[in-house]
Amino acid sequence: MEYRLLVDIEVVEALDALPKKTRMRLINHFYKIRSFPENHSDYHERDSAGRRVEICVFAGHAIHYWTDFADRHVKILALKPADTGAA
Repeated sequence: MEYRLLVDIEVVEALDALPKKTRMRLINHFYKIRSFPENHSDYHERDSAGRRVEICVFAGHAIHYWTDFADRHVKILALKPADTGAA
């Protein structure tokens, strides 16, 4: 059974502000994350409730998501510019 993809409204607004090509690349990547969330995490952090939030760096953005295994949801919580570490 595949996960259901839920996207925070602030992520939708951030996507809307991006060029169409970048927006479509990110949305397609959201679908890939939904299919296999455990395969796309580059690192993780804990939220204020102590939940593990996965972070996937893709197309210059950090995609923050949480996998709710009980409800079979992948929740995209935030989309932020990625810190590439390049100086």
